[in-house]
Amino acid sequence: MNARLDPSQLARYQMGDYSVPGYYNLLQCRRVLMLQGPMGTFFNRVAAWLQSQDVSVKKINFNGGDWFFHRKLDAVDYRGTLADFSGYLRLFLDVHGIDGILCFGDCRHYHKAAKLVADAMAIPFFVFEEGYVRPDYVTLECGGVNVHSAVPRNPDFYRALPDVPVPKPAPAYPNFRRAAWSSMFYYAAGRALKADYPFYRHHKKFSIRYEARAWCRSWARKHLNRWRDKPVFEQLMNEQDGQYFAVALQVYNDSQVTTHSPYADVRDFIREVVASFAAYADSGHHLVFKHHPMDRGQRDYRRLIDGLCEWHGVQGRVHYVHDVHLPTLLRHSRGVITINSTVGLSTLYHSKPLKLMGRALYDMEGLTFQGELRAFWNAVPHFDKELWRRFRTYLITQTQLNGAFYGRDFHTLLAQGAQGSTADLVAPLQLAAGARAVDAEDAEALQPSGA
Repeated sequence: MNARLDPSQLARYQMGDYSVPGYYNLLQCRRVLMLQGPMGTFFNRVAAWLQSQDVSVKKINFNGGDWFFHRKLDAVDYRGTLADFSGYLRLFLDVHGIDGILCFGDCRHYHKAAKLVADAMAIPFFVFEEGYVRPDYVTLECGGVNVHSAVPRNPDFYRALPDVPVPKPAPAYPNFRRAAWSSMFYYAAGRALKADYPFYRHHKKFSIRYEARAWCRSWARKHLNRWRDKPVFEQLMNEQDGQYFAVALQVYNDSQVTTHSPYADVRDFIREVVASFAAYADSGHHLVFKHHPMDRGQRDYRRLIDGLCEWHGVQGRVHYVHDVHLPTLLRHSRGVITINSTVGLSTLYHSKPLKLMGRALYDMEGLTFQGELRAFWNAVPHFDKELWRRFRTYLITQTQLNGAFYGRDFHTLLAQGAQGSTADLVAPLQLAAGARAVDAEDAEALQPSGA
């Protein structure tokens, strides 16, 4: 795969048209600045890949964890206050001639400030995120992710697109142990070097002690829940098949909840769902709360849910599970409720009715239920399978990269020509912005040379 694109792509990029996939546009940059990435060495490997494509890379470290993992990059340490960071960044971008910024997540304090600066200086702002489509994908978008994504929200946009098949992604083999150790080392280095970054503000709790306790609780609860979940899950499959609503919970401090939803706390969401279920759902239906696996060590809502069931008189109809097989739970459900989790996309994959309680890029007529929660329990929503297939294809080809942060890297799979890489797809979707037709010559010109 060659680093540079053909002149027509470059012209669109220079005009601010970022409708082709994120990594294509990223490779148009000559000097990229990295901010914070996933904990671990992922950004080191991305930097090496960019440099192999003749893109120079600089890095700003904000705490000891950043320094520990990225100390061998061409990096500087920012030790000032958050309030002063925007001014510092403007000067840095100007002095070094930076023409692209790359980070992980767009809701961190420093990244939100950087996005404002990038917009003011007309510098493309690229964001990695967990995969919208899982497993075996990570997200890379230009401009923002999740609610900040540039993905169109108009159903008619997708209905006008060609029906292009998406190859099955290659296995990315994410490694839980690798992620856990990266987290531990990151927080340990952050604590050890705290004095060197006195004004640093983390987007979550920044404590090695807290993280260690959480990982230990998670390990213990995983084994306890395996024993608790089995009889509940068997009962649901045998006695309530198609007669229960699944509720996908999210990590308590996920920016999707704290920034892109009306809830101050996941517990507020749980209270609203149980109260609505008790008041409006059919008495023969059940409710199943599915805990998020990455929140296992931080939160447990069993006592809250039991108390709500007693208060609303729905004991025996509401269940709480942790580590059951999610696709099976979704497939046998009557419908799914979530705030804005990517589990919603898995729900659509299984053609199940979906009610979102927060803001999400896939919340649109024809895919999700647009009415109030009280009406969802007894509704028969229309699901547009053609719209879903075209939306999913667009989402994968424009925003997803086959790979994992703690597994096989996307650029390795791209170089190997893995079946699921977007380089395998013919390009009509990449020119579909604005719902304008593309002739065969243009489509051919959009292909990366040597792909």
